[in-house]
Amino acid sequence: MTRRWLLAACLTLVAGAAAAQSYPSRPIRMIVPFSAGAGVTDIMGRLVAQHLSVALGQQVVVDNRPGAAGIVGTEPP
Repeated sequence: MTRRWLLAACLTLVAGAAAAQSYPSRPIRMIVPFSAGAGVTDIMGRLVAQHLSVALGQQVVVDNRPGAAGIVGTEPP
């Protein structure tokens, strides 16, 4: 019985420490798979990034990655 209480106390302390961390600690990068100024896709991406920045209280940076009909922007960095 004592082990259970000790385990519960340890888990509570660990959860409190994890909740104290701020997320995200750096700007959020939003990848748009088309070139800047390419039309509706870029404009919508920038509008969404602006609204996300206000809603989350965190800077959202638009990263345009054109090429290969959008395939370059969908590959992992």
